[in-house]
Amino acid sequence: KFLKSFFQGILIGAGAILPGISSGVLCVIFGIYENLLNCVLNFFKNIKENFKYLFPIGLGSLIGIVLFGNILKYLFFAYPIQIKFIFIGLILGSIPALVKTCTSKVKFKPSYLIFTFVTLLVGILLVILEKKISRFNDVNYNFLFLIISGFLMSAGIIIPGVSNTLILMLLGIYEHYLDAVSIIYLPFLFPLGIGIIIGSIFFMKLTKFLLDKFYPQTFFAIIGFTLGSIFILYPRIHI
Repeated sequence: KFLKSFFQGILIGAGAILPGISSGVLCVIFGIYENLLNCVLNFFKNIKENFKYLFPIGLGSLIGIVLFGNILKYLFFAYPIQIKFIFIGLILGSIPALVKTCTSKVKFKPSYLIFTFVTLLVGILLVILEKKISRFNDVNYNFLFLIISGFLMSAGIIIPGVSNTLILMLLGIYEHYLDAVSIIYLPFLFPLGIGIIIGSIFFMKLTKFLLDKFYPQTFFAIIGFTLGSIFILYPRIHI
């Protein structure tokens, strides 16, 4: 069980690195998303059991981030088109698992597809914004800016279907993020980590509230975001 959680954590960590892939979606596919939310948000109610559950996943995630940070730099440089289409395949392959997870708990209603359509449009608009926005490569990334970036990045880590790498691309720091992760550059990663911790708590509470009150609507919205993330990866699209 420890090894299973550990290897799941490695893949979840990879989701924090790979463009278009959401760590949250991977947690949903593995069937651990809601358990993770409950363990983190109620950590102090049962420290021993929650730590036992979270430790292998957290350890694997850290290793996955560092490991894939180096591998991804090479793969995207050597095989950019092939790697992007592989990721598109991974995203499309996750859709049936999301639908199955949702419909196993609630009966499907056609009206739920409205939420998928709306969030798909939002995802496409984000892609258009990413392509049109100027890259802030000359910006001096100060401590506060990186904390805010980490806070926004945490939305992509916690909310299934929202790509944290897309958020970093919009902020113009994705390449810097990859470089910092590959060499463990703490002056960049430390303030980013502070923002991620603060943002994660906020977005976990928000997501848990939505899942508790609007479970099927939230899940079909997640599917729309997931489909929308494909457009950021497709290498020959010109919007």
